[in-house]
Amino acid sequence: MGLNVAKGNMYEFVTHTWNTIKGACPHDCSYCYMKRFGNLKPARLDAKELKTDLGDDNFIFVGSSCDMFAGEIPSEWIEKTLSHCRERENKYLFQSKNPAGFSSFYPHGFPSHTNLCTTIESNRFYSKIMCRSPTPQDRASAMQALNDWNYRFDTFVTIEPILDFDLTPLVELIRRCEPEQVNIGADSGGNNLPEPSIEKVMELVAELGKFTRVAKKRNLTRLDKTGGNL
Repeated sequence: MGLNVAKGNMYEFVTHTWNTIKGACPHDCSYCYMKRFGNLKPARLDAKELKTDLGDDNFIFVGSSCDMFAGEIPSEWIEKTLSHCRERENKYLFQSKNPAGFSSFYPHGFPSHTNLCTTIESNRFYSKIMCRSPTPQDRASAMQALNDWNYRFDTFVTIEPILDFDLTPLVELIRRCEPEQVNIGADSGGNNLPEPSIEKVMELVAELGKFTRVAKKRNLTRLDKTGGNL
């Protein structure tokens, strides 16, 4: 597939996506958008992607279709991907529900203009939804450990799809990640997830806004039964 122009609405600053690791994500989250393509083959490295011209001055989301830092992904595949990224002067976003996987390559295995992100949908662990991904608490702990290094990349947290939560515990998990920005969005796939009210979401936005930037996705309007403005 090569370098793809970003057409989704997950991040307004991402210009392209690129995937070297393809197939079924080991985390198997119930809402994963890749499941629309039916039963996928096990994760594999697509070596042809390592010949992709990544250009310069792009902002590339690497691994948008399969979590390349999941524990089951061979480190050799990750290193080959990172090595190709280091050859060009772009900004890169790496996002994982297993941010502990970042530590094996942190900091010098990553390109110089790296942004690291984790997904924390809720402070609660919904086992039938999050399936084989680490708990939200483990994700926050791993991000906090990265921030304890003397060398630090910008970090982000994505709360999408937002699941029903407990306000104070969720805010504290996000705070531990020390994110530059938090992105909040609702389920776009009609997965019948346990969602919070829009009032609860706005309460969360207000609390997070006390220590970081918050970007609200347009799809949150679906949660607003009053038709008011977010």
